[in-house]
Amino acid sequence: MPAKTARAWQRMLSGRRLDLLDPTPMDIEIDDIAHGLAFVARWNGQTKGDFAYSVAEHSLLVEQIFTRQNPKAPVKWRLAALLHDAPEYVIGDMISPVKAAVGPSYGELDDRLMAAIHIRFGLPAKVPVSVKKQIKRADKVSAWLEATQIAGFTEAEANKFFGKIDPNWAQNCEIRLRPPVETRAEFTLKHAELLNAL
Repeated sequence: MPAKTARAWQRMLSGRRLDLLDPTPMDIEIDDIAHGLAFVARWNGQTKGDFAYSVAEHSLLVEQIFTRQNPKAPVKWRLAALLHDAPEYVIGDMISPVKAAVGPSYGELDDRLMAAIHIRFGLPAKVPVSVKKQIKRADKVSAWLEATQIAGFTEAEANKFFGKIDPNWAQNCEIRLRPPVETRAEFTLKHAELLNAL
């Protein structure tokens, strides 16, 4: 008797069936991404406040910081910044120690999903290394702000793990804790705004 093949797809609220091992751009919908990210908690939910700090909220902040750091960046790279954690809508947000323990298979899964997401929204499957570094720099500023404002880190601890940040990059950047439906709506709106500007 042949071995039963494990199910590798997930049904989305849009009705799409996303094959996690072999994702296709046609099975990617922004409403599914926005919904999933708005309900996935950063920091494993270990943050202050009455609402979890979601990956969608983090993604909005990273796009804001990226744009501030790179004011002349093409709109497509702002969209890439907004979508930098998009695969987490189906694979969740693992903290760095867990990713390290899982090993390279997590990164491979993430890369396949990211390529499908990028192609779906008119971006190259792989972002140039220079742009990826710029997005990572914005990501670290966001992580530093989150760590010190809602995750209980001291500034010294945040500096150790994320590096010191330029205060200008963080000026007027707000860590918002709000109902997931509000974050979902803003993420969808920002995505549409950027997509329409391409």
